[in-house]
Amino acid sequence: MVLHLVAADSAADETGRAAPARIGFVVSKAVGGSVVRNRVQRRLRHLVSARLSSIPVGSVLVIRALPASAASSWARLGRDLDSCLTTVAGQRGAPA
Repeated sequence: MVLHLVAADSAADETGRAAPARIGFVVSKAVGGSVVRNRVQRRLRHLVSARLSSIPVGSVLVIRALPASAASSWARLGRDLDSCLTTVAGQRGAPA
């Protein structure tokens, strides 16, 4: 899988409340048929919901599933997601 993270400069919306992180999923036809794509997206959605606290408030996260995601187990998808989140968090903290 591939993750893209855009961290918000301001974590508040126009009313002053903290804006939640927004998360989107891209699961193309290369992953498989509609049943397989929906299963991969449901699994990713469930895995991300358990990791919401590690996603910066106000940021936008896009998760793109690669074709190998269709045959991956829950544990493997979770490890891949954790690895990608760690990498993205490290790049976010690095100076530009």
